[in-house]
Amino acid sequence: MCLAMPSKVVEILEGDMAVIELGGVKKTISLGLVEDVSAGDYVIVHVGYALSKVDEDEALKTLALFEEMTKAQGIAP
Repeated sequence: MCLAMPSKVVEILEGDMAVIELGGVKKTISLGLVEDVSAGDYVIVHVGYALSKVDEDEALKTLALFEEMTKAQGIAP
């Protein structure tokens, strides 16, 4: 099973690339499938590609739910 996660774009790079941050981890991804992305936007990321932009409120709600689930399962501190 694969899971796409909302992540915050922290830096736009050359060549349709960007740096995203998720849970304190930064990763370089491709923006080749999404238009008009700026630093501060949230995108849905799957296997190194941004698939779509997502509203910040919805992204934060989704991330909060994932954090709640991992804490309930004893995965997160």
